[in-house]
Amino acid sequence: MSRLLYLYYYYYFHSNQGKMAKLSWSFIALLLFLSLSFTLDVSNAGGEGSLKPEQCKPACDYRCSATSHRKPCLFFCNKCCNKCLCVPSGTYGHKEECPCYDKWKTKEGKPKCP
Repeated sequence: MSRLLYLYYYYYFHSNQGKMAKLSWSFIALLLFLSLSFTLDVSNAGGEGSLKPEQCKPACDYRCSATSHRKPCLFFCNKCCNKCLCVPSGTYGHKEECPCYDKWKTKEGKPKCP
């Protein structure tokens, strides 16, 4: 009888432990996947090539929302966005987020992109 109880206990303990191990490894793998995908999304946020051409207009609308020279700002922002597929965050500054946007200059050497 004790041999039967031992086998039952052994089977029950080891079969549940295997399920728990599989469950915990699956959970760890899921967490790792989610954390990596979040990291990749954050690292590309606002970076060069992060926008699609159809996303330029709304991004430039926000970028130029605080300026008194809205029409030329929108014109050049859209031109720069279509070339670089990037618009820096905020309404001013942060051009280091988009190297192409930051480096494009006029003939006089002034920044072309607002």
